[in-house]
Amino acid sequence: MRALLARRDVRLLVLARLIDTAGSNALWIALGIRVKELTGSSSAAGLTFFAFILGTLAAPLGGALADRVRRRPLLIVLNLACVVMLAPLLSVHDRHDVWVCYVVMVMYGLASGATGSAMSALTQTLIPPGQLGDANGLLQTLLQGLRLIAPLLGAGVLAAYGLGPLVAGDAVTFALAAGLLTLIRHREERPQPTQHEEPGARIAAGFRYIARNPALRQATIAVVIAVVAFGFSESVLFAVVDEGLHRPPAFVGLLSSLQGAGAIAAGMAAAVLMRRAGEERTVMLGLACAAAGFLLDAAPTNLTVATGTLLIGASLPLIVAGVMTLFQRRTPAPLMGRTDAALNVLIAVPQTTAIAAGAALIALVDYRVMLAAMGTLMAAAALYLATRHDSSTEREGSRHPLGRRAPLVTQGTRGRPTVRWMSTLMRCRCRPHTLPPDRPVPGRRQSLRWSGDDRLRSDDVGLAGLRRLPARRWSG
Repeated sequence: MRALLARRDVRLLVLARLIDTAGSNALWIALGIRVKELTGSSSAAGLTFFAFILGTLAAPLGGALADRVRRRPLLIVLNLACVVMLAPLLSVHDRHDVWVCYVVMVMYGLASGATGSAMSALTQTLIPPGQLGDANGLLQTLLQGLRLIAPLLGAGVLAAYGLGPLVAGDAVTFALAAGLLTLIRHREERPQPTQHEEPGARIAAGFRYIARNPALRQATIAVVIAVVAFGFSESVLFAVVDEGLHRPPAFVGLLSSLQGAGAIAAGMAAAVLMRRAGEERTVMLGLACAAAGFLLDAAPTNLTVATGTLLIGASLPLIVAGVMTLFQRRTPAPLMGRTDAALNVLIAVPQTTAIAAGAALIALVDYRVMLAAMGTLMAAAALYLATRHDSSTEREGSRHPLGRRAPLVTQGTRGRPTVRWMSTLMRCRCRPHTLPPDRPVPGRRQSLRWSGDDRLRSDDVGLAGLRRLPARRWSG
């Protein structure tokens, strides 16, 4: 972690992300409160969040844009565009102006989808693969802390000074984030345009890559199952406080603080867990924590509910950091923006549906039954992810069965994969030779094919094949 933060560009990127997130979280909550004050309708206030989610569904368009241009200039432009986009909110004074809030939130969601994809892609190119887990763990720790502070800050500013100063403050955070991004010295290569590909196929490339990559496909399915349970929890938490503990609604704030404390602690441990156990096992641990937490919340005692809430909070950074690191390590840089956008859409749709379904079901079904169902979903997701047995051999730098380091695939001078044999016993390296895609490595009955994820399977490569590699060069 210390080596990661020693890099100036990484510090600037993390700080820009934190400032951007702080302003956004403060405004989201305050804008819903303001709509509630103007209309007196909880449904109208809820539509502000629905409008934001509606905008995020266009994330594949933003992901496609992020893969066609340099990510850092794109982030600068998007942050400055958000400064201008917030200006119409200054004209909201009565209930007849509420439609402005909805329009701005749709545009806000669209910009957020593009910003998230570009930020994830820039992180992948800026941070070495071996430090991605540390970076995502650090980000989750800091972001979870902001989620505790920013909503309270936004609501306090709204109550004391009104919506105008809050909008101005959010615009300042976007401008500061853009300024910090301009100070990053990392120079990106211009993405090469894809030839002979229809616009629709280009936009959907992220979905196709997830479907074809076994590790990403299985992680996505597990996370989609998990977000359904998390969506139900938005309504169940109030029933736990009211019907289970017989506490006033304000007690939900205390539980939210406990959840945040668990999230911060788990975020600090996420990087260590990913280094020792891998991304997939870290996600599995997060899913298991959530399953145990939901089951503990079903017992109507302060101790069990507090423990369950801590576990649920701890599960979030483990799942998010593990999945993000897995995607960044397994996705080629030219596809990172679209793959991240596809993941966001695949999560947002079932999560939004589950929130609406949970609000309806809590009036018909006992909350303990719903908690049991949520715990079962989480356990099923963890067990489904546990069916992958090759995660340890697919991680970069995994041990070869013969005791040496696994062969690593890097990009050659012409963008084609090259094989290097890294030995921990001998400080030597074989001369790299080009290995074109979809051609087997000789010397073993099993054929090895280039999968596009910048590494080769160590259990499919024999010493004989690697020794023959310098003697022969495949033709294109």
